[in-house]
Amino acid sequence: MRLSVPTALGWQPTTDNQPLTTGNFTAALLAGGQSKRMGQDKAYLPVNWEGTSIPLWERQWTVLQSIAPGKLVISGPRKPGYPASVLVWPDDWTGVGPLGGIATCLSRMQSAFVLVLAIDLPQIQPVFLKKLLARSIDCCGVVPRRDNRFEPLIALYPVAALPVAIHQLRKQDYVLQHFVAKLLENRLIVGYEIEAGEQIQLENWNTPEDRGPAREAREPSGS
Repeated sequence: MRLSVPTALGWQPTTDNQPLTTGNFTAALLAGGQSKRMGQDKAYLPVNWEGTSIPLWERQWTVLQSIAPGKLVISGPRKPGYPASVLVWPDDWTGVGPLGGIATCLSRMQSAFVLVLAIDLPQIQPVFLKKLLARSIDCCGVVPRRDNRFEPLIALYPVAALPVAIHQLRKQDYVLQHFVAKLLENRLIVGYEIEAGEQIQLENWNTPEDRGPAREAREPSGS
């Protein structure tokens, strides 16, 4: 099923076939989950940063800052500890999982793309995010793929994905793999096959056991 892209969204296709450049995209930290399996809010999990323990949300925020987005936001409710200067976009669609946060970002942003990063990917490095940006051409988003599954919580989505997101929400189909499949069908996104050396960056913290010493979060590098 092909979906039309309303021009009212402010999205206009380009024909320059150039990759996305620094500054003309929004970056969103997805931090609206309930962290039930972790037993505590993942945003506040401690990680090492230059010899100091800081909350995980702050590490991820710094990673996104380092790639110089035009706008940087946290997707989800405002939480204690967020500075007043941090822009927060509460979900317009609640109780539907991360698709609600992604749709909210797509509906509010002024840029042509949003790069989303889940709060619970503590190994991610700026160089990986820059690679996603560099692979975007012809107004197409980019989503990593490994083991024949997509990684939709660290992906670049075009504003033209909004009608697809709303379509899935109205169907009450909140599965992100289905959402990505629709974007592929509508040629709004392309897959990026993750290299072997990048696999560790996609490891996430879902349970307390995931935070063992061997999987301690690394400080961002490779800017």
